[in-house]
Amino acid sequence: MVILGFHASHEQLPPSQLLADVQEAERSGFDAAMCSDHLAPWGMAQGESGYSWSWLGAALATTSFPFGTVTAPGQRYHPVIAAQAIATLGEMFPDRFWPALGSGEALNEHVTGDPWPPKEERMERLLQAVAVMRRLIAGERVDHDGHFRVHDARLWSLPQNPPPFRAAAASAPTAAWAADWAQGLITVGHDPQTVRGVLDAYRDAGGTGPCAVQVHVCVAETENEALEIVKDQWRHATAPADVMWEVEQPEEFDRLADTSDRAALERGAMIVTDDDDAAERLAELASVTGADEIFLHHIGKDQSTFLARARNGLLDGIRKRVDDRR
Repeated sequence: MVILGFHASHEQLPPSQLLADVQEAERSGFDAAMCSDHLAPWGMAQGESGYSWSWLGAALATTSFPFGTVTAPGQRYHPVIAAQAIATLGEMFPDRFWPALGSGEALNEHVTGDPWPPKEERMERLLQAVAVMRRLIAGERVDHDGHFRVHDARLWSLPQNPPPFRAAAASAPTAAWAADWAQGLITVGHDPQTVRGVLDAYRDAGGTGPCAVQVHVCVAETENEALEIVKDQWRHATAPADVMWEVEQPEEFDRLADTSDRAALERGAMIVTDDDDAAERLAELASVTGADEIFLHHIGKDQSTFLARARNGLLDGIRKRVDDRR
């Protein structure tokens, strides 16, 4: 059976409200949760960005389901510090936490003042970070001199079972590349064929572990209302794809966005007004892609209506349709 998870977006809500929302998500019937790990929001209207690692401790302590986060070791986070954070959560909450590791975005990483590397260099840096972090969480003393330096480092508080390192991949080539080191994959999107291409690339390259999809959903009473929410909260999805990883400031994303481009808005978020339609589309996504986990992110700032829909039939509707298809 597909796992249905709740995505907590730090870019959009204060951490205190997000904590209450994820607690309500568990009570509403979600099976798991995940969160973003940003220093800055995507746009000025989002207006938040709490520190995910502090928040994760509180979230794991006040819920009982599994949790993940998408994070980027290598620039903003030195891999030794990232490994310590992962090991601590793994020790405190055994077998409940997983990090998905990606190469990052300039939006969050530029603050160190270091040059923002090209994609190939970021991937190589991530590969080095994975190797160093795994050794540290296994209890080894580590030296490293490459895209970053490590001097005789070791971790003292270790989990009995190291949290699995998933990969975060937005494209099929990145997913295939990650198959050599990852213990699972997460991607984003709601077009079944596009998402299937990413997951198939990972599996065909020998990738193992759960395959997850984060789906941006905008639920509203009318299509026009939903479109207005997307324009306000998810307008960065209309920016040119080739600059998504290079932009440094939310104001720049706002400048690049084109909220008149309805097709781009609909590519950025699944717009739904009817729970049956939402359940059918999400079940099709799960069926076509073979995803093991679907994490739903309602992009509106008010999560209460979405959580009520989840509780009052949306989640059960998805599960039933997935079961019928499989």
